[in-house]
Amino acid sequence: MVQTVRFYQTGTFTVGNRLLDPALRSVQASMARSNALNSGHRACQGCGEALGARYAVDAAMRASGGHLIAANATGCLEVFSTPYPETSWQLPWIHSLFGNAAAVATGIAAALQVKARQGGREHSHVRVIAQGGDGGTTDIGFGCLSGMFERNDDVLYICYDNEAYMNTGVQRSSATPPAARTATTVAAGSAPGAAFGQGKNVPLIAMAHGIPYVATATVADLHDLEHKVERAMGLRGARYLHVLVPCPLGWGAASHETIRLARLARETGLFPVFEAEHGEVTAVTKIRRRQPVEAYLKLQKRFAHLFAGDGRPDLVAQIQAIADRHVRRFGLVDDGEAAGDWVDSGIDAGVPA
Repeated sequence: MVQTVRFYQTGTFTVGNRLLDPALRSVQASMARSNALNSGHRACQGCGEALGARYAVDAAMRASGGHLIAANATGCLEVFSTPYPETSWQLPWIHSLFGNAAAVATGIAAALQVKARQGGREHSHVRVIAQGGDGGTTDIGFGCLSGMFERNDDVLYICYDNEAYMNTGVQRSSATPPAARTATTVAAGSAPGAAFGQGKNVPLIAMAHGIPYVATATVADLHDLEHKVERAMGLRGARYLHVLVPCPLGWGAASHETIRLARLARETGLFPVFEAEHGEVTAVTKIRRRQPVEAYLKLQKRFAHLFAGDGRPDLVAQIQAIADRHVRRFGLVDDGEAAGDWVDSGIDAGVPA
């Protein structure tokens, strides 16, 4: 049961902790937080992945009583947090290859089960998470991840999705949205950037495996993200959490817009936020103020070609249609609202500089 947090400051999305009972405050608002990803890392200013990892792992640490081991795929998170010979991690942390974080975490969980059967009862309390970016999850590590799901291994896998291979120069991944400009999907001539009709939706694929728990979240809603981590840690078996983490560098956005972009991705319908158990959707985060996709796209240079000169209204309309389908499929707006209804975003027609 999730306690609804009411927003008392009209016109904002903030809640002062003075308004909340201590039991309802986020992990990050507590002096007892573990700071699992500590200061000293080399993440870019405004990095959504650094925020997502700190929030998610701290919540998992609290849920497990500090008995937690993490396996981390190669990628931005690994590179900026562990520049040899230093580390920003304050928990048992293992760096795997780009594509086998799920398999390494599975091996850790299996070893703990063997230890527990051999009389080491303390090992039964140790939990395991695996984490990686969209490249190491939806592409390179997809086979190992599917195997983990199929075997129902006792691991929580967290994907921090910044929608491209950011660490190696912003190349397209199978999580890159259509029309996005990357180093390998150049928007030139009639080319739209990343092609439409490609990619894969890993949360839905995870649901198709029938695993105990699948959820999506963004760094814009800390209480929701922490709730989902704690819910996942309260279950056994394979669990999957897909977190949207905007990347200022790769997206061509201002570093202070990270949280706003994550919120707009949800409020446009482009990134549905939901929970599912054993293949069935059990909860959906409704859109409070529906926004047109332009409000989200215009803040990012990777979509600037859609609005330069005469623009590409045809491509924007296709992206809007994707958002509308998500709204209908997941019931993201109240029944009395139409899928195409939204409020004025206040975003002008300018293109990011």
